[in-house]
Amino acid sequence: QVQLVESGGGLVQAGDSLRLSCSASGGTFSSYAMGWFRQAPGKEREFVATINMSGSNTYYADSVKGRFTISRVNAKNTVYLQMNSLKPEDMAVYYCAAREGLMATRGYNYWGQGTQVTVSS
Repeated sequence: QVQLVESGGGLVQAGDSLRLSCSASGGTFSSYAMGWFRQAPGKEREFVATINMSGSNTYYADSVKGRFTISRVNAKNTVYLQMNSLKPEDMAVYYCAAREGLMATRGYNYWGQGTQVTVSS
């Protein structure tokens, strides 16, 4: 069973960049597809990005496509989310998630505790 810990959140201004990290332990990291999700106050948690087990394939929500990049380093048991050109509407708690099998926009079994991203206008 894998445990996930996010880091890298913070307060930035609109247009700035931020990189989130998610460190995994307790499982075989390379056997999990990974995803990033976010939840803004008063809203449901939404899919942001996903990456397959090898890191060769990615998929993004339309709202972040072209601005965010998901990547992973299996040797470091870590997945990243590079966020550029941040907008106030990107402000949310960001969660890292893992699932066995193919990458997907849903159906994740393991979740981190989340990291807050605040974007000021």
